[in-house]
Amino acid sequence: MIHPKSLALFGLAAVSVASLHAQTASNPTVFSDLLVQDYAFSEDKPVGVYGQPEWVKQRRFSTTRVHLQRDPWEIGVEEWYRVRTYDGGRVTQRSQTEIEMGLPYRMQLDIYEKAIYDNEHDKGWQQDEFAVELRYAFADWGAIPLNPALYFEYAFAHEGSDVIESKILFGDDFGKGWHWGINLIHETQVWGERTDEFAVSGGISKTLIDNCFSVGAEGKWSHVTDEKSEAIFGPSVQWRPTSNTHLDLVAMGGLTNSSPNTECWLIFGFDFGKGSHETKGYKPTTLGGN
Repeated sequence: MIHPKSLALFGLAAVSVASLHAQTASNPTVFSDLLVQDYAFSEDKPVGVYGQPEWVKQRRFSTTRVHLQRDPWEIGVEEWYRVRTYDGGRVTQRSQTEIEMGLPYRMQLDIYEKAIYDNEHDKGWQQDEFAVELRYAFADWGAIPLNPALYFEYAFAHEGSDVIESKILFGDDFGKGWHWGINLIHETQVWGERTDEFAVSGGISKTLIDNCFSVGAEGKWSHVTDEKSEAIFGPSVQWRPTSNTHLDLVAMGGLTNSSPNTECWLIFGFDFGKGSHETKGYKPTTLGGN
């Protein structure tokens, strides 16, 4: 025989379980709204403080900039070598050393030292210009369509007028391992003839081996005041021997009679940051990141 007190306790427990079940049914468990995205390639993941993917932080194009490469106070160095060939056997070479440093508030400062050699002159290698560049991104990567950024460069010329160059930078990725960038460019002399140059450059690439090897194409159209327009286009490749180095090779050919016959670039870059596979503090905005 069941004791009355035991029966009462059993009934109370049954009522409690039923009430708890009803509350659970009416208030289902709510999980975080954080969206976890699956990336086909790790170089498409956001790794920069401003959400830039890996391919942006390892400069992919020679004639086209995209958003920001460097996080605040992160430093990188690049060595550039360019060769142009013209009708009649003329060949010009340009060597460029670039130091890049990230700044707060979505900015980046670059400093260039350029030297040039022209086989039509008997001067050998000569200093061409010393330039200072400042970039500003309007927002974190992915916050605004096309990821726009502004670019301003002041070049102190060794001979002739100094030059001011301004650009609007666009770029993004799409599909699996596809990347692109487009720049709208204006360049003007500070004094003298005050000629203006208007140009559009662009590039597209496809990753074949994640964080290691990609292929693509680049091109540029430009027009200088009172001169004929030039246009070049050709293939490009990027090899990344390590996580913080990249080697780019671009070979473009002239598309108009006024263009150089060929324009080739070789670029080697080294990142002194914490390593390209680290998140470097970036978090999605839903988690209170930048």
